[in-house]
Amino acid sequence: MTTSLVRVTPVVRVAPAKLNLTLAVVGRRPDGFHALHSVMAPLDLADRLALGPAFGPQDRLHVVGAGSGPAPDLGPEPENLVRRALEAARRAIRAAGEDRPLPALAVRLEKWIPAAAGLAGGSSDAVAALDGALEAWGVADLLDPAARAAVAAALGSDCPFFLAGGWAAVEGRGERVRPLAPPRGSAPGVVLVTPSVAVPTPAVFERYDAGVRPAGSAALASSTHLAGELQAGLSTALLVERAGVLAFANDLVPATADLVPGLVAARRALSRLLERPVGQSGSGPTLWALSPSKVDAIGDAAIVRAALADGLLVMPGEGAPFVAAAALVGVSSTMPS
Repeated sequence: MTTSLVRVTPVVRVAPAKLNLTLAVVGRRPDGFHALHSVMAPLDLADRLALGPAFGPQDRLHVVGAGSGPAPDLGPEPENLVRRALEAARRAIRAAGEDRPLPALAVRLEKWIPAAAGLAGGSSDAVAALDGALEAWGVADLLDPAARAAVAAALGSDCPFFLAGGWAAVEGRGERVRPLAPPRGSAPGVVLVTPSVAVPTPAVFERYDAGVRPAGSAALASSTHLAGELQAGLSTALLVERAGVLAFANDLVPATADLVPGLVAARRALSRLLERPVGQSGSGPTLWALSPSKVDAIGDAAIVRAALADGLLVMPGEGAPFVAAAALVGVSSTMPS
């Protein structure tokens, strides 16, 4: 009996960034991870992955920077989350009963999301690679949603969020994801300003565990309240009005500031410049300012770039900060671009 070979179909996936509108640390779990409550939204700022046959025995990963820029530093290649996702996909498919060899894949990753910035670009890339690999091999039907969620959770705490396909309340260490309705009306806009300082998430939690944390935090109350309001039909206009509260609903802000000298001053200067509340996404150092639409965010981004060029706004780090306007989209996926 002849066993049919698995053929590779080229596929393309987009990997959106995420924004933490809230982030509450609610305790320490027995496994050593922190228990969190966070309201997260996908952005239309996204990386792009193209997967195809490698024509060789090993997976290949080629990373390019956005546009004509240099490829970003993603750490040692064997530890890159995309490679880990491909390996995890193979293990999961074998466990599901597929005994045919799964061919090596060539992946081209075009990076638009800054690394180690609190935007979960690496985690999103991993989920896009997982989803893309399953389709490229033609075995996507072998993993049900629960199996995919388990693979994603093993890859990283932010990964399960990207399976939700939209806004969500995320709990536990990230494995419990409850989809939320996006705000009513047009998609909110946001300007993102990421200082040229990489901030590894473990280092931020180490500072948090050392006691660098807010006193009397109301982040959990703000986070659960926002989740309830979204489910009740919160509008974009009211969400933007809530930005002043949300900007202080992140328990990791003091720990990140302790690792990035000048970040507090930069955040205050950015808020004065834009006349908007400024928050921090995840473990940072990305700063965000909400606006009613992406058009407004594009205007805010132009103001920020002009102030940086004129020396009126100074960000930590030796290089130029990353500045981008984005929309908080109601639905996201790792489907083809």
